[in-house]
Amino acid sequence: MARVLVVGLNYAPEHAGIAPYTTGMARALAEAGHEVHVVAGFPYYPQWALAPGYRGLRTLERDGAVRLTRLRHYVPGSSTGVRRILHEASFAAHAWARGRHRADVVVAVSPSLLSVAAAARIARAQRAPLGVVVQDLYSTAATEVADLGGRAGGAVRSLESRLLRGAEAVVAVHAQFAETLTGLGVDRDRITVIPNWAHIPRPAEGSRERVRAGLAWGPGEVIALHAGNMGAKQHLTNLVAAARYARERRSPVRFVLLGDGAQRAEIAEQARGLDTLTILDPVPDEAFPDVLAAADALLVNERPGLHTMCAPSKLTSYFTAGRPIVAATEHDSPAAAELAASGAGVRVPPGAPVVLLDAITTLAQDPRRCGELAERGRGYAAARLNSTDAADRYRAWVSTLTEPSEST
Repeated sequence: MARVLVVGLNYAPEHAGIAPYTTGMARALAEAGHEVHVVAGFPYYPQWALAPGYRGLRTLERDGAVRLTRLRHYVPGSSTGVRRILHEASFAAHAWARGRHRADVVVAVSPSLLSVAAAARIARAQRAPLGVVVQDLYSTAATEVADLGGRAGGAVRSLESRLLRGAEAVVAVHAQFAETLTGLGVDRDRITVIPNWAHIPRPAEGSRERVRAGLAWGPGEVIALHAGNMGAKQHLTNLVAAARYARERRSPVRFVLLGDGAQRAEIAEQARGLDTLTILDPVPDEAFPDVLAAADALLVNERPGLHTMCAPSKLTSYFTAGRPIVAATEHDSPAAAELAASGAGVRVPPGAPVVLLDAITTLAQDPRRCGELAERGRGYAAARLNSTDAADRYRAWVSTLTEPSEST
């Protein structure tokens, strides 16, 4: 068995975004007998605020058999621009300074891209192979979200290409990512596709009416629920606009935003006085599946122009919850590909609030179709997105990285 050092900014108890998958990977490797040490940041996501109880520069923790070193880093109030770069740079610098633990293999999680640079330096110092798990494509995010073009966008693309080409092996969490990675110069035979898995349990039987009553969702309301981060990628002003149209039409559709994020306050201000949109704080993990299942439709909403940068992690939970999905996303995005593969919902163009509202309304009027879409989602999650298969594939992937060092 090998000593595996994982360098990734996000880890449990963060329950949204990348953290559940880095955590699951680390636990699976430890269960296989590897000595796993994770270097992560202090919890802060998706609130973009440091979690209570974390002080000083470093904490040492245990997550079962996983050793965990948490490092302090800058947490900005905004998740874009220069502050985002400083946020990632502060963790990367701290990881390089304090994360140089003995390792037979180093695994980096991207984003953040600068964490990959720190992990690469650690791997070189240890003379250990480097593997990179690509959860989001950084250079496409720079152009599709941050609107970086010209020299700035080219510099980000060049850095990402150089770092990923320097890795012995790369995991892509979606097949479309593999195509983009080859465009960045990564050899196709170094790329392994390991999809993210459904990491929540199925909803409790009979919980739907109880949860709806507890949340004051009326029996005649059509609840369209968006769960997760509220940031630039999600472009939730589109849902505010759709909610305004719902009010004008006296539609039964109520939009519910469940979660937190850097743009939550801005969205709340835009929706002030709008009775067709509600914002809810995150709920405990054990209640989350039941809340999803209590909705009538689950929403993916992406900024127009997002073609390749990310595969929304919320989809894995949505499939398991067994509710029809309406995705406002580009036709060639990973989200659209997942929706087509699963058959669990409908796609509408991003940034088209009237079309989105019409799609939700049409679905609500066809209970039979809603049931069919829900069952397809559950089946897809069980067959294609289960944690057991993902754990086995990560163990096999790390074994391919450790084999050269174990044979010397």
